[in-house]
Amino acid sequence: MPPTPAEPPAIPTVPGPAAPEATAPGPSAAVRPAHTGQAPPVLAEVVRSGFVEGHHRGSLVVLDADGAVEWALGDVAAPVFPRSSNKPFQAVACLRAGAPLAGERLALAAASHSGEAIHRELAAKVLAEHGFTEDALQCPPDLPLDPEEAEAYLAAGHARARLTMNCSGKHAAMLAACRAAGWSTDDYLDPGHPYQRLVADALAGAAGEPVAATGTDGCGAPLLAVSLTGLARAFRALVTAPQGTPQRRVADAMRAHPEYVAGTRRHDTWLMREVPGTLAKMGAEAVQAVALPDGRALAFKLDDGGTRALGPVLARALERVGVTSPVLARIGAHPLLGGGVPVGEVRAAF
Repeated sequence: MPPTPAEPPAIPTVPGPAAPEATAPGPSAAVRPAHTGQAPPVLAEVVRSGFVEGHHRGSLVVLDADGAVEWALGDVAAPVFPRSSNKPFQAVACLRAGAPLAGERLALAAASHSGEAIHRELAAKVLAEHGFTEDALQCPPDLPLDPEEAEAYLAAGHARARLTMNCSGKHAAMLAACRAAGWSTDDYLDPGHPYQRLVADALAGAAGEPVAATGTDGCGAPLLAVSLTGLARAFRALVTAPQGTPQRRVADAMRAHPEYVAGTRRHDTWLMREVPGTLAKMGAEAVQAVALPDGRALAFKLDDGGTRALGPVLARALERVGVTSPVLARIGAHPLLGGGVPVGEVRAAF
């Protein structure tokens, strides 16, 4: 395989204007980023037998320790759906509603868990502790998110279940929050529900910009759009918040219990375990957000949603901001196979 191309110079951007006050979610018309006539930059390339056979384009933003944009690639001001990268702010809303969550339970509230036994069992405990059963969950039944876990789960004779769905911990926490606040639980996914309004306030306040659009996520929960720059600012706000605040409590729980945020074979878990103080959360459609303990942060999205390139892009972005750890090689490795043996790779291209 040819050597990795030489690194281009960083591309600076200018931060956008101060954001107006946060707004609650509501029905949204279609929102599309403005088109500049230029394709997004290539963030990763697919190399097979020394031949570049494909590309993954997208946008990426890096903030310095003071929260200003240090450099960016692509359009980082246009709204995107962060998907599950929004989950920490749903957990913040749970605390603000009065849910008595801490430790592993709070980490699971912000999780896209792999569906391993520890995840299923703890989600069931959270439900029981607040007077609910699995039937109260409004996420759809699913198999474990982790492919190896899914194979073992099916081999054991299990079927799709709501507890197994990767968002079950979040939904259990939402129910706990509604119970603590005295709110209705049969409509907890309604965008106008008091809990969901708390979520919108938590995200918009941390992002420093209003929610640009409201949709429906794969688990049925309201899905709120902000820019990649706003998402990076929001993650920075989690790690720089004062001790004891809901934002900091969520960040600390996720970093202390990363196996509950993702799973034993997942990038987010590896990164938070091996680079102390780092906060990381991926989202569907190849979204990733990371905050470092000194206040630096980054967020990116691959336009085609190709999660196979998520690890290589994440590892390269962290290298660019000066993170040094053996775990980056593990995160960044995505070999391509031919006849069962490696014949190429998906690699970062910036």
